[in-house]
Amino acid sequence: MIKFLPIKEQGALVSNSIRKHKIVIVGGGAAGLELATSLGRKLGKKGLAEIILLDATTTHIWKPLLHEVAAGTLDEAEQVDYLAQAYRNHFRFRLGKMEGLNRQKKEIYASPTFNESGEQIIPRRTFSYDTLVMAIGSVSNTFGIKGVEENCFFLDTTSQAFRFQKHMVESYIKSIAANETELKSLSIAIVGGGATGVELSAELHEVTDMLAVYGLEQSSNVKLTIIEASPQLLPALPAKLALATQNQLAKLEIDLKLGCRVVEITKEVIKTLDGEMIPAEIKVWAAGIKAADWVNRLDGLETNQINQLIVDETLKTSDDDIFAIGDCAACPWPGHKGNVPPRAQAAHQQAATLCKTILNRLNGQAPVKYDYKDYGSLVALGKYSTVGNLMGNLMGSVTIGGFIARVVYLSLYKMHQVAIHGYYRTALLTLSNLFRRSAHAKIKMH
Repeated sequence: MIKFLPIKEQGALVSNSIRKHKIVIVGGGAAGLELATSLGRKLGKKGLAEIILLDATTTHIWKPLLHEVAAGTLDEAEQVDYLAQAYRNHFRFRLGKMEGLNRQKKEIYASPTFNESGEQIIPRRTFSYDTLVMAIGSVSNTFGIKGVEENCFFLDTTSQAFRFQKHMVESYIKSIAANETELKSLSIAIVGGGATGVELSAELHEVTDMLAVYGLEQSSNVKLTIIEASPQLLPALPAKLALATQNQLAKLEIDLKLGCRVVEITKEVIKTLDGEMIPAEIKVWAAGIKAADWVNRLDGLETNQINQLIVDETLKTSDDDIFAIGDCAACPWPGHKGNVPPRAQAAHQQAATLCKTILNRLNGQAPVKYDYKDYGSLVALGKYSTVGNLMGNLMGSVTIGGFIARVVYLSLYKMHQVAIHGYYRTALLTLSNLFRRSAHAKIKMH
């Protein structure tokens, strides 16, 4: 009979009849990478469990920073190499994309991996598990609108953000060359006035200013438009915060089309329900999220209308051995309408809670209930401003802006870095990036 090694026996000799508990985490986003790192330090380092992190890419970038990747303003040193992270923190990284699940055999299946030339470099594989954690994040929800997938850029992954950035630079250069013979503007439309769309618009406006400073004066002839179906920007956030953001974008001369529902997108224009045709050479879709469609086919696991895995208050799915965290999890929020919102702070808290539950699970103890703490929302508008609201038991909801809001916004990312790197390494990385920024261009032009 095979037995698992309880944590309390870590100092004893282990016989051949005892094997390590195998934990497989699918998805190396904020939640998945933080959980793998924590479990590696607490279990993997002591030989108490085998932790495997599976992801379709080789590097990690904190998802709230993808708009900076798309604009070309993010320092590439912010990327985390999964293999190096795994080595330092005592878990194993495997490159691959999950394509199936067999709950009875307790196995997941990863599809083959191909290089850019179409050559297969990794065959289809099977991974067995004792505890499975789904942390695959989310993708854009196109709502079935005609022409979106064919004519829009998406910012769900790092590769998509880099693809957009490369196309944007080429479009800038093309527009500048055209302006030498005729006056022509480059039009960029962002569908979706949530945090991603708003932050991307401000970042792109900053890029045009930088290019003008670098000597490409014609680059300032760029028209930015945000199209939002709701009558206000940032519909999920307080009206006061949304209005402050709207006023700031208006100062930047970013065209705001609120209350406009998109019904079709062609190569040339964006069509709205009221018949308006909005021309745009570059179109970005940032309107809503969902879990990937293949989640609905995971051997009967219960999902909701946007493909999220339904979990209970302990983050457990309808299978006792499978958990879900991050954007792919539909987690109840007691006392509120709807589920826990898909935010970075929620992913961070879920990873910490599930780490405790898995430690308890190995010792035969009860799981830990997840209690979401809403600390407010922040929106960074590049160098121009940062606005937000902070939540607390003593002060309630307080609207902040300017320097204080910027510091708080940056602290959220530093919390993520501390979770995966520790305090000492995070401090070194911060100093290193400060020196790099002083010696390198502020935007990527290749």
